[in-house]
Amino acid sequence: MLDACTRCGACFAACPITEPAGLAASDPSATVTGVLDILRLGAGTAEAEKWAKACTLSGECIKVCDYGVNPRFLLAMARLALTRKGSEPPARRKRGVDAFRKMSQDVSVLSQLQLSEEALIRLGQRPSRQPPRVELPDLVFYTGCNVLRTPHLALLCLDIMDVLGIDYQVMGGPSHCCGILQLRAGDTDTSSRFACNTISKLAQSKTGEVLSWCPSCFVQFSENMLPTFERTTGEKPFDMTPFMRFLHRNLDTLRPFLKNRVELDVALHRHPGVAGVAEAAEELLRAVPGVTIVKLDVPAVGLQSNSLASLPTYQRELHLKELELAAKAGVDALISVYHTDHRELCAHERDWPFRILNVLDIVGTCMGLHQDDHYKTMKIKQDVDAIIGDASDLIKRHGVNLDTARAVIVNGMLGDQPLPLRDTRQRP
Repeated sequence: MLDACTRCGACFAACPITEPAGLAASDPSATVTGVLDILRLGAGTAEAEKWAKACTLSGECIKVCDYGVNPRFLLAMARLALTRKGSEPPARRKRGVDAFRKMSQDVSVLSQLQLSEEALIRLGQRPSRQPPRVELPDLVFYTGCNVLRTPHLALLCLDIMDVLGIDYQVMGGPSHCCGILQLRAGDTDTSSRFACNTISKLAQSKTGEVLSWCPSCFVQFSENMLPTFERTTGEKPFDMTPFMRFLHRNLDTLRPFLKNRVELDVALHRHPGVAGVAEAAEELLRAVPGVTIVKLDVPAVGLQSNSLASLPTYQRELHLKELELAAKAGVDALISVYHTDHRELCAHERDWPFRILNVLDIVGTCMGLHQDDHYKTMKIKQDVDAIIGDASDLIKRHGVNLDTARAVIVNGMLGDQPLPLRDTRQRP
């Protein structure tokens, strides 16, 4: 890619975050040249470093390159080079370990506050009571890790596939880590070990297709780890397909099951980072009888909501603008696609005159399927003691430490709120 790049600057010009990042006046070609210098382990430029660190993975840069370069991948490798340059291996390993441990604890505790033992088994987070499969499944459904914080979404995926008669096996959770946290910390050795271990597990299906839910995992595998694995081994163990695109591909099979009208005017919360997912989600909503889609004049940027954390002020501005426009348009619901979108938006349902739902909530209702959104119910309470009280039976059943549960609720749920909720005295 370094050899193929002509430094034309088209990727920089197409990037939707140059202005929010304070780079609108920067020269595109010079900034790209600075990124290439960082990748060659040079000093680069201040503009190039700022651009790499601000990247929200929107993917617009990929669409405009005529030379076979993936600028998003180059920016990820530039961030890696900067991280490795700025710290020694022990510090990088510790950051990766700390990030992984926090994620694992948050996922484990929050899923246990919401799910029965049977549901945890169904999502692959407990050993199955059934005999091991004799034959490989047709497909592997890969949850990733963090969707288990909002497990009703993953359960709806399984419910829909069950209705469609799809033969699948669920894999995911911290034991099937994609290695992205270690890569962000600069610990490439651990990241590669985690990813290769998970690749070996995921490559266990008849069709060689893995359905992915998490966009971060999708980019990590499809742009970073699988190409490296293929170049190293000469093998391509599987193809990865985002679940929304898979559902859209099977829309003709799905249509006969879309029987119940869902009378809602909705707006779709969009992120363009994985090509075709937002479009697939919109087409799925259009297939639901009774749903009307209202377009809001809000920029669609980033891979998913938390990808905008590199520009927190811009993230808050976008969320507030979307909520205000949704209220002005009189929609019945603002619809998320990914789990991170849902986590960051769902509690705002308390303060605005519309619901926060997911695409799968709508499709599931149309099919006669339902999973309780316990995460939203808990987060709307904004009260640790009330949440602990409601989940007390599950806390006892799963043996969750109360102090740990309290810390996770405070930091991993209530603290996961880029745009603060309104003062209840000021609600419309």
